[in-house]
Amino acid sequence: MFKGGVEPVTHLIEIHGLVKKFGPVEAVKGISFTVDRGEVLGFLGPNGAGKSTTMKMAAGFLAPTSGRAVICGHDVVKEPQQAKRKLGYLPEGAAAYPDMTPAGFLTFIAQVRGYRGAEARRRVEDAAARVELGRVMYQPIETLSKGFKRRVGLAQALLHDPEVLILDEPTDGLDPNQKHQVRALIQAMAQDKAIIISTHILEEVDAVCTRAMVIAHGTVLADGTPGELEARSRYHNAVFVRGLARLDDASVGDLAQLPGVASVEWGGRPDAIGLYVLAEDGVDLLPAVRELVAGRGIVIAELRLERGRLDSVFRDITAARN
Repeated sequence: MFKGGVEPVTHLIEIHGLVKKFGPVEAVKGISFTVDRGEVLGFLGPNGAGKSTTMKMAAGFLAPTSGRAVICGHDVVKEPQQAKRKLGYLPEGAAAYPDMTPAGFLTFIAQVRGYRGAEARRRVEDAAARVELGRVMYQPIETLSKGFKRRVGLAQALLHDPEVLILDEPTDGLDPNQKHQVRALIQAMAQDKAIIISTHILEEVDAVCTRAMVIAHGTVLADGTPGELEARSRYHNAVFVRGLARLDDASVGDLAQLPGVASVEWGGRPDAIGLYVLAEDGVDLLPAVRELVAGRGIVIAELRLERGRLDSVFRDITAARN
């Protein structure tokens, strides 16, 4: 027995066999996972994969057909108020009262959360500052751009400084500078929270997530760190080589014959086409490729080892279930 008779919470988010049916359609098929403090889980999947439905059930916004979601030890169906005190949720297309200003809306949210007076003002000001709403705080929400509306939604999710954040497409509608600022904010908060982010932007997973989960057709297909998923890419350990002049056919043929080479293919940016030398599992091709091109006197413009590509892994995993 622990002090006070209460066992410590080991996982801030626990998802146990969540199922959601809409009539004959089973949108989510028994998904289970946990998220601990300090983890940022990127939720990936094609449209209709079940990402948003799973997040709605985890947040207590949508009742599951079966299974359970637990936030900081509280079942979101059986103990909704206790769970939601620990939770900040940004849904897809988060709605706000269009005739209210961000200041008025966030004050309303603070009051709903039980804050009053100076404490409510402090929390509103802090949330607004974190997402940089200052210059639009007193404009009607209906007049704001999509990006600023999204930031208002994010501010309400952060206002009570919850231990758990569930954010559905948090950078949707933001410009590149705004995306960078929101990603930096998520990284800054991550140490003390458990965070789930749904996104279709693969660079976002690489930028902010400590873990990535790929789902399709309502089931989990892959779960690991971004590096572990990248290692499943056919480009993992590939060598990209680009000369100042295009490599001749003889050089390409010799690269293809190196031990441990699976294949070679042209690729790169339109203005910087080079050759990918793809490796068989676990083979380090960089020294051999470097030696061959040096021996042929090829002047190198670019030579690098590829980590792997989340986009190719994503396509391979999800296409296999179509």
